[in-house]
Amino acid sequence: MTEKDAELMEKNETGNGMATACGSTVKLKRELGLFSAVNLILGVMIGSGIFVSPSSALEHSGSVALCLIIWTVSGIISLLGALSFAELGTVVGKSGAEYSYFQEAFGGIHKFWGPLPSFICAWIYVVILRPAEVAIIVMTFAEYAIQPFTPNIDPDYKEIAIKLASISALFIMTYINITSVKLFVKVQNIFGVCKVFACLIVIGGGIYEICQGNTEHLNKGFEGSSFSPGGIALALYSGLWAYDGWNSVTVVTEEIINPGVNVPLSISIAVPLITALYVFMNVAYMTVLSYADMTSVPAVAVAFGTRVLGPASFLIPLGVAIATFGCAMSVQFGVTRVCYTAARGGHMLEVFSYVNVKRLTPAPAVAFQAILTTIFITVGNIKTLIEFASWFLWFFYGLAMVALLVLRKTQATKPRPYRVPTIVPCFVLIVAIFLSVLPIVHDPSLKYLMAVGFIVMGATVYTVFVYYKKTPTAILRKFTFLTQVLFESVPPSDRHQD
Repeated sequence: MTEKDAELMEKNETGNGMATACGSTVKLKRELGLFSAVNLILGVMIGSGIFVSPSSALEHSGSVALCLIIWTVSGIISLLGALSFAELGTVVGKSGAEYSYFQEAFGGIHKFWGPLPSFICAWIYVVILRPAEVAIIVMTFAEYAIQPFTPNIDPDYKEIAIKLASISALFIMTYINITSVKLFVKVQNIFGVCKVFACLIVIGGGIYEICQGNTEHLNKGFEGSSFSPGGIALALYSGLWAYDGWNSVTVVTEEIINPGVNVPLSISIAVPLITALYVFMNVAYMTVLSYADMTSVPAVAVAFGTRVLGPASFLIPLGVAIATFGCAMSVQFGVTRVCYTAARGGHMLEVFSYVNVKRLTPAPAVAFQAILTTIFITVGNIKTLIEFASWFLWFFYGLAMVALLVLRKTQATKPRPYRVPTIVPCFVLIVAIFLSVLPIVHDPSLKYLMAVGFIVMGATVYTVFVYYKKTPTAILRKFTFLTQVLFESVPPSDRHQD
């Protein structure tokens, strides 16, 4: 770090409002065009789920035909939710997705209660849910990446090897996200194309089998269908979990070039594309594998590849590794923007809103997420946290639909580059309520008490440290200065806008 940079940081720490470096403003730049925005959605939505465990929807629906309907309907619901978020993203114009929408819609309602939904959202996403999710995804990557090199390794040593490989992969993706948004975009675009290619390999294998007349499993149609509301709802829940990530482009709205056009357009391209890929991949799986095979094998795509691809079956584990690494990197990229936006809004430590003076990335926020993810990787057994992730997600999605309807009333005259029919957010809200209530009614287990516990914990932190501002000022000032020096970061020059 140069002496000039250190002086600049010290000046900003004492409250100088506008940060500049080398004659230009220090803030996140718009680096993602339409192709990159589409790939960001692909990067988050296509993870390990469609390759490893797409059988849950089949198990709950009971038949091939009903399962395919569930996958199609899940894609349609995801598209409607994403288009509603596209309106919110273009009218609010800030990164952070739900956090920013709650702040805009509810923040001014009441001094205490108004900002609370935003804080709880940031608390759950930034501190718990997304780092745990990245940890599980990157550990899945490590398991498939080391598989060719550890065929006969002792299980205890294998677990250590997976954790070491996970932390190594996390270091690489953190380096990418700290170094440059342009570097992230380039890597993400390459991985996005590779993911789609891996999906097409599976679909191509399925087409080949159908052309060979192997349609015995598909011909069973609706045989064995479970039309009970509970079974259909749980099947739908499984499908929607696989599609999650459709709102990822709205998390980084401030970094999208021409967001009024590219946010809704990227969603309109990516989500239908992924719906088609997922439906046809399931057709391919169910052409080759029986119901018993689908619901018993640990990795559906690997079993499919072994039977269909022969010597080229290694492409499936490679595809899983590519999909999981790209997904983890994209999820980390998104959650750091939520952390950055929440810090800018006063709901996280202010230093997490600081931007590297040279690279123009939210380096402290990225490093913070890497530390949390490392902790979750080290702990290892965190799947219970992910079990109720869908509940949290759809609770916040439903609240976002309420925010959209509120903003249409309170900011009726504000320009809306994109607007969905009112029936769309109303329908998504009904689905969100249904998916938030059903799991508790169907399976009232302790994990939902844990969810409530996280919310209560967040509300306590908000009350003490945000509302009453009971913070150790001297310690935080030293921590902020050390972080600034370490990551060459200063407050963003546009922070006064919030």
